[in-house]
Parts: sequence; structure tokens; C-alpha cells
Amino acid sequence: MFTGIVTDVGIVTELHKEGDLRARIATSYDTSRIDVGASIASDGVCLTVVDLGPDWYEVQISAETVEKTNLSGWTKGKRVNLERALKVGDELGGHIVSGHVDGVAEVVALHEEGDSTRVTLRAPKALARFIAPKGSVALNGTSLTVNEVDGCDFGINFIPHTKEVTTWGDVALGDKVNLEIDTLARYVARLAEMS
Repeated sequence: MFTGIVTDVGIVTELHKEGDLRARIATSYDTSRIDVGASIASDGVCLTVVDLGPDWYEVQISAETVEKTNLSGWTKGKRVNLERALKVGDELGGHIVSGHVDGVAEVVALHEEGDSTRVTLRAPKALARFIAPKGSVALNGTSLTVNEVDGCDFGINFIPHTKEVTTWGDVALGDKVNLEIDTLARYVARLAEMS
């Protein structure tokens, strides 16, 4: 489990296709405190550490994960949002995030509002019903509050701090973004279907 509070921005330094995709990610985390087998959310995808070095870790990414997320677009030099798994007693600054991406949204509009950037994203139709104004979503692993919803489109406001400490300062029109809907929204919708 994660909170959607990004704690490092890593850089993809190596990619190898060997049945699955294997990626090396440079990090400022103290890797001596990471175990092989640990989970690290990388752009919002819960990935298992399979190897470590002094300032990097490697993950193996299944074909299904590559197909269902934006990781298929990873290239050497790509910056990625990172979060270590939640520990008992950690602060829950965002919302409960599983790292199990539900789909990929697309950035369809962006404009500056004061010092912030307003971004409009288009969710897959099957997921749009789970997104509500003032509800939570995780986008590329970042816990965010939805401002407005219009059909499949929804708006997010990125304050300067978020743009500075995550990859959201690099956002561009047409970007494909990993989307994880709020777990509570999923269960409420399921309960409504059953009644």
C-alpha cells in the first residue's frame, strides 16, 4: 500500500527486454535500506525490486503491466515518480493507493492559473464513472484531488510544490498517464450494483 505522496523522482537508466521488461531506476533513496522483494511505486505502478546497487534498483515488469500502463513508453532518461511502500505508523498524507493501475488517461488540455497549472485529462469510459468532483485519484502515483468532471474528462490543479517535487512540472499535451481510481469509489459502485 502507498499514499500517493511522491518521495523521490528517479531516472530510468537501463531497459532490457528479456521475456519481461527489466528496468534500472536511479534513485536518491538509501538502497542499503531496501530489500530485494520490496515494493516501490514507480509512476504509480507497484513494482518488485529484483536487484540493487548503491544508487539504483531494478524491477522486472510483466508483459501485462507494460500493456495496461504507460510503462510501454519508458525510455532511458525518463523521470519517474517514486514512493516506497507504506509502513505501519507512517503519515497518511494522501489517500490509500494500491499501485494497481486501473487504466491510462490522456492529457487533453492544460493552462496556467496563477502559479498553478490546470490539467484536463480524459479517462477511459469504463473508469470515468468512478471519478467525482473533490474525490481522489492517483495519477502517475501522485495522490490528487479532482476539481471538476465533465463526462470522461476531469480537471486537476497542480500547485508549484507538486510540480517541483514530482514529474508533473514536465506535463505536456497528449501525455499518457497511469490512472488509479479511489478504492472507496470502486467499492461504493460495486455495492450500488448489487442492491
